Amino acid sequence: MSEYRRVVVTGIGAVTPLGNTAAETWAGMKSGKNGIAPITLFDTENFKAKLAAEVKGFDPREYLEVNEVLRTDRYAQFAVAAAKQAADESGIDGKVDPDRFAVIFGTGIGGISTFEKEHSTLLEKGARRVSPLMVPMMISNMAAGMIAIRHDCRGSVMPAVTACASGSNAIGEAMRLIRHGYADAVITGGAEAAIIPSAIAGFANMKALSVAENPEEASLPFDKRRGGFVMGEGAAALVLEEYEHAKKRGARIYGEVCGYGSTCDAYHITAPHPEGRGGIRAMEEAMQEAGCTEKDQVYVNAHGTGTPMNDAIETVVIKKALGEEAARKAWVSSTKSMTGHMLGAAGAVEALACLYALEEGIIPPTINLKEQDEACDLNCTANKAAKAGITLALSNSLGFGGHNACLAFRKV
Repeated sequence: MSEYRRVVVTGIGAVTPLGNTAAETWAGMKSGKNGIAPITLFDTENFKAKLAAEVKGFDPREYLEVNEVLRTDRYAQFAVAAAKQAADESGIDGKVDPDRFAVIFGTGIGGISTFEKEHSTLLEKGARRVSPLMVPMMISNMAAGMIAIRHDCRGSVMPAVTACASGSNAIGEAMRLIRHGYADAVITGGAEAAIIPSAIAGFANMKALSVAENPEEASLPFDKRRGGFVMGEGAAALVLEEYEHAKKRGARIYGEVCGYGSTCDAYHITAPHPEGRGGIRAMEEAMQEAGCTEKDQVYVNAHGTGTPMNDAIETVVIKKALGEEAARKAWVSSTKSMTGHMLGAAGAVEALACLYALEEGIIPPTINLKEQDEACDLNCTANKAAKAGITLALSNSLGFGGHNACLAFRKV
């Protein structure tokens, strides 16, 4: 690693089902707060899935002018808010050359709520009533573009769109921009807002969603009773910065992004490879880059969706990547048991969990884990947070299309 520039995190922001700041989100994770409840964003009477993890109490006018709110999709509002929180905490604005200030921000679907709304307008009222702002509101790069405008980021600005791996891929690619000298700081993370009728219907009809009606029995990673994931929404943002640059200006450092693996199963459009080959290699690459040794005390924030296939295969992946003995010693948990599956934002929120876990020595729990599946036989930190002096945190993300991403974090 000495030949590369080191990359650290100097700011974190979040808007999630557990709270509308990073601190509130982490407090919710530590306490085992369940962010899942009946859907309020639309009438679910004729829908199979009736629960989701919605963002509550968020007012976009705290971050955008009223006219901007009307011209911005919900996913981009979340992104702008999380990015401002992270940038403000970091104090990065004005402290870096704009030409070396970048944005890579992930989303799985982008402005799908805008697309659904304007398509309904087209059918009901005709072509002339479709908003002229439909395209800029719905496209998946707009969150990155809006963040760049607000923070004067004139370097590379782009989205990462790899389904549910988007947030993790965004952070990993942002790390590489800094590590290889293309930027000195990057605002990165992920955002999603897909709790809308068409998305819920589509995921439910492919039998990916839990149809439970009790929030305590819905998102059940590693549990025998698991029957699908619960849709979540929100955003998380990190300010990544070159270590010497951050140190020179006296920035607070949360931790170091020290490893990244990105692979593809090249197998199936929705199902992971049955032997987890891509996931194993992503973890191995991240661990190798992070300099993982047998002395490390490891925490794995699992992708842990609560779907029957994912959790069992991911258990195999963790065992193969770490080795059987090390895997059994590692701490594992799925924060999706609390946040639901935030799709393109998931990896960013789970990076937040890893950074705070390292800083405070606390492992967030997998809540509602009452009947652990024998096929998921690792230490899954059931129901209550645990204290542990971890030295390395790994975050796994998988996406439709066979995408696998793994991030590695250490204390500085």
